[in-house]
Amino acid sequence: MAVTKERKAELIAQYGKDANDSGSAPVQVALLTERIKGLTEHVKTHKHDHHTRRGLLMLVGKRRNLLSYIKKQDVEEYRALIRSLGIRDNIQ
Repeated sequence: MAVTKERKAELIAQYGKDANDSGSAPVQVALLTERIKGLTEHVKTHKHDHHTRRGLLMLVGKRRNLLSYIKKQDVEEYRALIRSLGIRDNIQ
């Protein structure tokens, strides 16, 4: 369910500017996407876990805000990021 240290380091290395770049928007989106995938599987199994569902929706909203920020800054970076993460493009 939680993102392991190793997986987190892989994502930071892949989407960050260097190994210590955990705060940039693309890295945050990648980490949120990983958490969202895990929580989505949990909610599919436990349909009545409404607390987790609320947390999942809050993470999706946070990721959506970060994606809209990236899209305003650089559209090409945004398109490359959603393509590599497998996210649908629904940001206006």
